[in-house]
Amino acid sequence: MKTKYFLIAILLVSFTAFAQQEKSTKEVQNSFAKLYPKATDVKWDKEGKSFEASFKNDGKYISVVFDAKGNALETETKIEISQLPKGVEKYVSDNYKGFKISEAAKIVDAKGIVTYEAEVTKGKVKKDVLFDANGKPEKKDSMNEEEDTEDKD
Repeated sequence: MKTKYFLIAILLVSFTAFAQQEKSTKEVQNSFAKLYPKATDVKWDKEGKSFEASFKNDGKYISVVFDAKGNALETETKIEISQLPKGVEKYVSDNYKGFKISEAAKIVDAKGIVTYEAEVTKGKVKKDVLFDANGKPEKKDSMNEEEDTEDKD
């Protein structure tokens, strides 16, 4: 009977390890370990041909997108709303009536280009609004929306 439970436990551990490997490659794992040796609470997701690691490092929430060869394509770090470039809060209040900035992030791509993301919310509706390093909007919004049935404009 003990052997049966032992085998079941081994199978479960094997399936779990296999499932995690599918969400990243060996090259990605090695690159990640070199870049973030102190990372904790790491979660992996596969996005098309890319792999995304979301984790905590030195008290900051970070996500990094890698290609299959382990090259970091984009790093997104959660920041305080007050760290957004000047003009972002005014732009949001002028262009997204009733919305409030609920989260902010600094994004750096592989070329070192910095953009900022302001998540704006109104009830259950959420939108990501992108800005360049100077606080100018890059796109009207990047939809990440859930319908709010009670509050429609």
